[in-house]
Amino acid sequence: MTATESPTRPDGTPIDREALRRKYREERDKRLRPDGNDQYLRLAGGHLAHYLEDPYTPRTERAPLTDHVTVAFIGGGFAGLVTGARLKEAGIDEVRIVEKGGDFGGTWYWNRYPGAQCDTASFVYMPLLEETGHMPSEKYAHAPEILEHCRRIGKHFGLYADALFHTEVTGLEWDASRSVWIVRTDRGDAFTARFVAMGIGPLHVPKLPGIPGIESFRGHSFHTSRWDYDYTGGDPYGAPMDRLADKRAGIIGTGATAVQCVPHLARACGELYVFQRTPSSVDVRDNRPTDPDWFAEIATPGWQQRWLENFTANQTGIGASQEDLVKDGWTDLSRRVNAKIMEIPPEERSLETMLAAYEDSDFEKMEEIRARVDGIVKDTSTARNLKAWYRQLCKRPCFHDEYLHAFNVPGTYLVDTDGKGVQRITETGVVVDGREYPLDFLIYASGFEVGTEFTRRAGYEVVGRDGERLSDYWADGMRSLHGIHVHGFPNVFVVQPTQGANLISNVPHNLTESGRTIAAVVKHALERGHTVVEVTKEAEDAWIELLLSGRGRMIGSPDCTPGYYNNEGQDPGPRARLNVGHPHGAMAFFRHIDTWRTSGDFPGLEFR
Repeated sequence: MTATESPTRPDGTPIDREALRRKYREERDKRLRPDGNDQYLRLAGGHLAHYLEDPYTPRTERAPLTDHVTVAFIGGGFAGLVTGARLKEAGIDEVRIVEKGGDFGGTWYWNRYPGAQCDTASFVYMPLLEETGHMPSEKYAHAPEILEHCRRIGKHFGLYADALFHTEVTGLEWDASRSVWIVRTDRGDAFTARFVAMGIGPLHVPKLPGIPGIESFRGHSFHTSRWDYDYTGGDPYGAPMDRLADKRAGIIGTGATAVQCVPHLARACGELYVFQRTPSSVDVRDNRPTDPDWFAEIATPGWQQRWLENFTANQTGIGASQEDLVKDGWTDLSRRVNAKIMEIPPEERSLETMLAAYEDSDFEKMEEIRARVDGIVKDTSTARNLKAWYRQLCKRPCFHDEYLHAFNVPGTYLVDTDGKGVQRITETGVVVDGREYPLDFLIYASGFEVGTEFTRRAGYEVVGRDGERLSDYWADGMRSLHGIHVHGFPNVFVVQPTQGANLISNVPHNLTESGRTIAAVVKHALERGHTVVEVTKEAEDAWIELLLSGRGRMIGSPDCTPGYYNNEGQDPGPRARLNVGHPHGAMAFFRHIDTWRTSGDFPGLEFR
């Protein structure tokens, strides 16, 4: 097939490219809203504060701390755990993790809804498997196993000893006279740390849809990240929710969370109403238990690093010719794209023809996903409304083997709002297009704040050298070296994907590389008696220049249906141009950062 031939549907009929583009635009336009991220309610206290309460672990009172530690890490999820582990391996014992939850786990501490599991294969998603000797029980581990693995890491590396749980940082301030950071918290703490690292993650501030009347509902309600098993019965381990047989339930939101929990609700509830604004694309997951004999064969020294690199190389297309160890939806997408590109004669390959091949590949994949709906869902109207009309990477791709089948369960109803969303909420139910659906309880699968500013999501301000505020320094966009070091903020490290590999298909890989880098820098500083480490302005500027030499953001096109990938369809402003990764891709960054930190020179950093 040449680059000019039409892509085809699963039945072999040609796809009309322009007709499909037009359909995508029409569906996008239905969902565009001028309020963007402001359509959601921030759960920061007040009359909505009960949605933030911890239903899992009682809070233990303690006296405020005014002591000193070598490293303070803000956030007890994967970022804090992998960085803490690498610091401990480097011989740095005074590591204090500050976490607002009641235990380690981050998003896996909060998300205990029925059916919760990772969307990326466990063998590359769960960090430090080789170090802790854990074998994931299945290809896509469920939440209880991931949470237990977080605890395993904490115990294995001695991170519990100095951890502060149910504690939120309220301020970070650099004290130049002592070369330490003052860390203040909502528990009255005012301790100091030589170094501070921040890994608060993008999925920890739950949000509610700003639907009129949301406060008036007199039935029971909760956010999926605060699942109320006392009300539903059951538990995170899969016990049946045996208190819902006579209940009429509603769930608002049809993203990755709903895709996982709807099948369980469909089996448990007397009636279930799924309120949908935009359908998710739901491909095959094909989950299966791990064969211990197979695992014993692959788990040779260095196995997980090999798997991480193999997944990244295949998923980003750099190593498409090598064996695909993971074989999942992410690598399938890349294999398809590369196959299309290879069909273009070498002399005709250009950015334009390769982007066209990418689009054709995506058209074919999405036609398969839409055809899958027809092959599973019995009611033709429901099937029609469950079809996603956008490119696969316009929204977070979903993979599940039961979600579509749930709509064949008697008493489970899809309430499609044709892109408009729920009209209002009353004391007794939900109104869509003038019709009220009476409900006993209502679940919000409305996700977390993603597109808001870093300091807003963090809940505190970082005040660096000469009183510089991080929110001011990043007013025109994030600036860093490697996404880790920020000029004007000595002894601070940021742990997240942006301006590094920016690998969204497997975020923990980004975090593990950051953890290794931070441990190497801190060890170097301590061994040589340096009290301060800071990236130079010249190195930071050079890194930003390199980032901007690339093609820019590869997801979140304004042509996409609104979602957190594209700032809810609104112009993200000039700051978004800095929300990118290495111009040559994730593998290029991982190779660069490995060479950079193992050289021992740490070019761009100033130690004093």
